Amino acid sequence: MNEILSRLNNGTAQDRLDELKKILAGETEKPQVLEQFVNNHIHTKYSFSPYSPTAAVWFARAAGLNTAGIMDHDSIAGAREFIEAGKIAGVSTTIGLECRVSLAETPFGDRFVNNPDQKGVAYMALHGVPHQNIDYLNSIFAPLREKRNIRNKKIVDNINASVGSLGITLDFENDVVPVSNFAVGGSVTERHVMYALALKIASQYGDSTVDFFENKLGIALSEKQKAQMNEPQSDYYLYDILGILKSTLIKKVYVPADEELLSVSELSDVARECGALLCYAYLGDVTDSVTGDKAAQKFEDDFIEDLFIELKKQRVDAVTYMPSRNTMAQLEKVMSLCKKYDFFEISGEDINSIRQSFICPQLEKPEFRHLVNATWALIKRENDLSEC
Repeated sequence: MNEILSRLNNGTAQDRLDELKKILAGETEKPQVLEQFVNNHIHTKYSFSPYSPTAAVWFARAAGLNTAGIMDHDSIAGAREFIEAGKIAGVSTTIGLECRVSLAETPFGDRFVNNPDQKGVAYMALHGVPHQNIDYLNSIFAPLREKRNIRNKKIVDNINASVGSLGITLDFENDVVPVSNFAVGGSVTERHVMYALALKIASQYGDSTVDFFENKLGIALSEKQKAQMNEPQSDYYLYDILGILKSTLIKKVYVPADEELLSVSELSDVARECGALLCYAYLGDVTDSVTGDKAAQKFEDDFIEDLFIELKKQRVDAVTYMPSRNTMAQLEKVMSLCKKYDFFEISGEDINSIRQSFICPQLEKPEFRHLVNATWALIKRENDLSEC
């Protein structure tokens, strides 16, 4: 896996696509297609992920998917590579962009909705972007990515103030930006900052990361986390460090998002201008985080119907959710409300770590079959609206 990932991650987009052709040409047996599974929420290196757009398509196909959806934060710069990789690999694709919006103009401006880090800010997604509008949409978010970097630098300053005395310091331009695709239209996220910090921690503390976290940072690790920290040669090691940092340290160093945010009504206008479906990303109350980077916390479940009513007022078209992240009771409630308020339903597994599976096993259940059908409807809509 490491060799293929390296080959499909290096070089330019064209280099990666050429490498994909070579890998497929040498294939002796095609992976089995598992038509009962879909995934419309795959992050790539244009936000934070182990995978380039080309690699994301290859690994989705290797997992058995014959559809795949790209979904990067504040960027859609990887979309054309993703589409072309899909054509080469025989995988039907759909493209989108995820961002955070301000809910200050709504009744939920002082509530944690679906964002663990900040009240009154919600994750939203634009799904099914017509291909002729890729550049237009990315241009809208270009100045917002710049504004986000101003905040990212403040987070780096806070990290240095917090751990600098332990001999670990970060430089935004030299440590953080190089682990991102910012130079080619991608975004820099908090995960990039934490990944850069993870690299410094792994380099400096090596086999003694448990001691570093517990005795120097005062972070109590679970037995699962301790076991992960005792495997520094693991492919997952840096992502496991990142998961610990994201669920603990980020609260101490986080700087609230402000100027980089569109309002929900502004994003609704953008969706209509570019022909995308505006989607609310359901999170639900968290008990045990699947990805290991979210602490137990209450979110929108207690007021979800009122929230859906407001989303309808804001011209939201759909709700996207991940069946592997929630209880059946949560999912039944969401599906029921989607039907009641006529929201299109979209499913995807939030891929941003090498530990995560491209497959959501819950989709095999009959009650989720409509999510597979919805994916094909989403792809058809996107292709019908695309002029290039």
